[in-house]
Amino acid sequence: MTGSDPLLAFTTPDLSDGHPAAQHLGFQFRSFGTRERFAGPVSTIACHADNSRVAEAVAEPGEGRVLLVDGQGALHRSLLGDRLAQLASDNGWAGVVVIGAIRDVEVIDEIDIGLQALGVCPIKTDKQGVGDRDIPLMLREVPVAPGDWLYGDRNGVLVSSEPIHS
Repeated sequence: MTGSDPLLAFTTPDLSDGHPAAQHLGFQFRSFGTRERFAGPVSTIACHADNSRVAEAVAEPGEGRVLLVDGQGALHRSLLGDRLAQLASDNGWAGVVVIGAIRDVEVIDEIDIGLQALGVCPIKTDKQGVGDRDIPLMLREVPVAPGDWLYGDRNGVLVSSEPIHS
């Protein structure tokens, strides 16, 4: 929640104006969950149509981090649903960004989590244990490494190699 946490007193346009080195993830995200904005150090996952690594990550303590899931933009399988979103919230993840699809959005919209995704799909993934965790990603020419900072709100998503404030 935004509350009185000074870390969450931002908008991504203001951060972008004040910190030109922060890079925009050039995707048109849709926002879900009750948190209008979220920020934290990044934990990464690279996967395609298999959310096994997502389930592993959200079951662990989030410690205020943001889970960034590179689903390669695929929209034919959902990489996160209400059960995993609730688990992420319960375990202290600040937010989740999915470069792919999610499902159960009417339930997720009631969960205390910040969540951004490219779209929705009612079909779950096959769980085959495929995917990589905490690896550097290249997302539309934007490098993202585990531990970088991610800032998300309804205007978009910014990534910075260090924490920034408005």
